[in-house]
Amino acid sequence: MKTIIIAGGGTGGHIYPALTIAKSIQSLNPDLKVEFVGTPDGLESKIIPKHGFAISFISVGKLNYKGGFLRKLKTLFQLPWAFVKSLALVIEKKPILVLGVGGYASGPFVLASSVLGIPTALWEPNAHPGMTNRMLARFVRKTFLVFEESRKYMKSKKFEVLGLPVREEIEKLNSIEPKKDDDKIFKILVFGGSQGARAINNCVSAMMKEFKFEDVEIVHQTGPLDFKSVEATYAGQANVKVMEYLYDIESYYIWADMVICRAGASTLAELAAAKKPSILVPLPTAADDHQKKNALSLVNKNAARLIEQKDLTPGVLFNLIGELRSQPGLLKKMSENVQYFYQPQAARKIAEKLINLQFDNE
Repeated sequence: MKTIIIAGGGTGGHIYPALTIAKSIQSLNPDLKVEFVGTPDGLESKIIPKHGFAISFISVGKLNYKGGFLRKLKTLFQLPWAFVKSLALVIEKKPILVLGVGGYASGPFVLASSVLGIPTALWEPNAHPGMTNRMLARFVRKTFLVFEESRKYMKSKKFEVLGLPVREEIEKLNSIEPKKDDDKIFKILVFGGSQGARAINNCVSAMMKEFKFEDVEIVHQTGPLDFKSVEATYAGQANVKVMEYLYDIESYYIWADMVICRAGASTLAELAAAKKPSILVPLPTAADDHQKKNALSLVNKNAARLIEQKDLTPGVLFNLIGELRSQPGLLKKMSENVQYFYQPQAARKIAEKLINLQFDNE
């Protein structure tokens, strides 16, 4: 059986779209096997096996790590060995094609595959591409982008903007007509990713304690670390539902009039599919400040509003929510504009291109 290998990971924003692409490849061509390559201490080591895919590991650190000279030095020493291990893995696995999705394992493995003449491609989810993909773009046959503005950072012209794969349950939201509520309750969904976001958690809960909102309901996913403290802050407020994790987030997208969240690429793709206006609070420590650049892509299309974390206070957030809520026409326009970033069937389109890229090589 012929094998396609997907290399990389590190965060859910890379891993889950990669899994969606993998499943689309196998759906289109059941005779193809898909395997993964990642790092042993990365999130992919836990998530990928649970979805039934084999994964191999190479050890390589984070080159742009902010933790100091010794950590960077260790990573530099690891890189040659990671490249050698990658060469050995490519020879062992004999893939017909390799897709790099960013992350620490992607660099050495995609480069090793290219050196050995294996067709290679990249998928880049962010408006400002990660360092690994910026370096690899010149070596691969094709790069698939989510944001049009990513092109200016990549030293290659072999691009296609095909969007960010989202789960089938999220895809279905795009065909749902906007709800028409007569109860005049303004519904806000708040989350900061699966692990939560402390700055958002603290600000929203403090805002609800400090200011009086008329006819507002909030569903707030806190993540595991802040659940108890945020729940205590909200004590006695019947219009707030606090949850550690939203397992059926698609139903809350349907429920919500507006979303307050981080600006990871996967989150923005879900907002686009669900047609939801948002207030975005980018993670300031994200590599290359890519979350802020993701957010600005939406802001510049009048599809979202942005508050930098350093400016996030209960008063600032309260005023912005009030401003947006008082302009239903603006919210409707933002809902329409955010769909510009939605690419239907992105996973299937990428899978088709990858399969064709492999056949073009035969």
